[in-house]
Amino acid sequence: MLECRSIVSRLRCLLVLLVLMAPAVHAAKNDRDSIVVKDPQYGEVLFYFYQDDYFPAIVRLLAAQQQQQFTEHADEAELLLGGMYLSYGHHLEAAAIFERMLADNVSTEIRDRTWFFLARIWYQRGYRDKSQQALDYIEGELPKNLQREALMLRANILIDTGQYDAAVALLQGWKGRTEWASYAKFNVGVALVRSGRVDEAHELLDDLGNLNPFNEELTSLRDKANLALGYALLQDGQPAAAKEPLQRVRLEGPFSNKALLGVGWADAEMDNYRRALVPWMELRGRDLLDSAVQESMLAIPYAMARLDSISQAADHYLNAIEAFYEETNRLDRTIAHIESGQMFEQFLSNDPLDSTGWYWQLEKLPEGPEARYLFHLLATHEFQEGLKNYRDLNYLQKNLDNWRDNVVVYANMLETRKQAYDERLPRVEDALARADLEGMVNRKLEFDSTLNNIEKSHDWLALAERSEFEMWGEITGLENTPALQANIPEAEEVRDKIRLLKGVLQWQLERDFKDRLWRIRRNLNNAGEALVAAQRSRRQIDETMRSEPLRFEEFNQRVNRLGPDIDNMVLRVDDALVKQLAFLQTIAVNELQAQKQRLDVYTVQARFALAAIYDVAATAGEASQ
Repeated sequence: MLECRSIVSRLRCLLVLLVLMAPAVHAAKNDRDSIVVKDPQYGEVLFYFYQDDYFPAIVRLLAAQQQQQFTEHADEAELLLGGMYLSYGHHLEAAAIFERMLADNVSTEIRDRTWFFLARIWYQRGYRDKSQQALDYIEGELPKNLQREALMLRANILIDTGQYDAAVALLQGWKGRTEWASYAKFNVGVALVRSGRVDEAHELLDDLGNLNPFNEELTSLRDKANLALGYALLQDGQPAAAKEPLQRVRLEGPFSNKALLGVGWADAEMDNYRRALVPWMELRGRDLLDSAVQESMLAIPYAMARLDSISQAADHYLNAIEAFYEETNRLDRTIAHIESGQMFEQFLSNDPLDSTGWYWQLEKLPEGPEARYLFHLLATHEFQEGLKNYRDLNYLQKNLDNWRDNVVVYANMLETRKQAYDERLPRVEDALARADLEGMVNRKLEFDSTLNNIEKSHDWLALAERSEFEMWGEITGLENTPALQANIPEAEEVRDKIRLLKGVLQWQLERDFKDRLWRIRRNLNNAGEALVAAQRSRRQIDETMRSEPLRFEEFNQRVNRLGPDIDNMVLRVDDALVKQLAFLQTIAVNELQAQKQRLDVYTVQARFALAAIYDVAATAGEASQ
């Protein structure tokens, strides 16, 4: 079956959808409101997420969850974690999160979209039952583009499980000239062919094979439809009808080799071996890895033998045997190279480990004679996913090595801080011993009592400034001067002036009494608050002095535990790497062994055909004698 959309783009949409799901609903109500991240730890996770650095994002998210640091974005963080799990292919863990979170917390529209994306991913992973179950969970109506994809996905599941009639019934009502309609038409045609209804499939695939494509994707689909129709007609015994769709396939496209081979066999079925040689001779100069090219190397001498060109047929059989032998030797060398593990090390050395997970794409093949076989290996979904997992495991291994180095750094940092603490502690204890907080509190209480007495007795002189108090003393001293006690006019005049000065000063002191009283009481209150803060700080210092050694010991134990934990994880990753490498080697070797077996079969056929030619030649020689 053919799928016309990349799962990568769909999964990326899902991840962004999950991140922005809750705020986007709010923003839809008022598009002028900005999305605000209220938890700093969640913002840090998003910082790495939007750079496609999913591993550090997952690490920070899990750490924040463990420390219960998400107060405002707990649900969004959980959904984001599920999306990032998907980026590593952990669909079961992601599904558990989605099933738990999407039960009640989001709208039907969001829930339906998420189930659709899960269905896509499960189908990619080969879990067709789970994919169908996820599609059945969709309650509402998806957007039109997703609705078309969901319908195509249902049809693919039916075709994969052999329910061709049900798939045809599901897709047959799809109308229009859109890309999705073209894919639906192709899948219907394939389902009809597999169910033996070639005549019904003929019209659909022929119409698709004559479409006017507007992009490379539809051009490839057109070639594939023509190829499918051509081989279906060949197998149905209609070689003349099969030639037309096969000849519509592009000569430089990915399906050209099979098309040329089919055209040749169509001519051969009509006993026109001379015309059959034209496409087969074209195939002879192409990549020998292609099974169509290999088959053409046997088909050419077969046609020549039917045309009574016995010597030429024998030469071509010999050439084919030699080519197959050389290719088999190259395959043996490649298998040995794969089993040594060096090829997969080249995959990692040629590509920096700057991204991991689902979105990683191999941009450059390793150099060497083995590279020509990698195109066929990388064309399989199983090998690509295995290679991604192998690369991710290497990334984890390097990351754990860095963590192991960091543990030593953390231990040194902790030791340095402990040493600094031990050096400062005596100075702090000495300073605390000299700070008489209790005496300060008593003095403050005495000041309060004195001020209350002053206020109660309205002792305005007690609040006089030093200059005013000295002036009052001078005036009082003049008042008591013996010379002023004389009953003479000059003494009376001086006494009047003294009384005036004393009255003015008293008036000023009484006028400023309340203001000065308020200021002094305010200062005393501030001093009281400062003393309370100082007492609180003293208690905190005492608590810190008591708990800090315990904290150092706790940190020390945690750092000491990290080393063995990391070592244990390293062992697990190393074991997984060995198993994953063996898995990749098995896939690659099995694929190359299958090619070897095919070459062996072709070699045996060529040898038997060559022997038959020699027998015919020998028999003809004896008859002529």
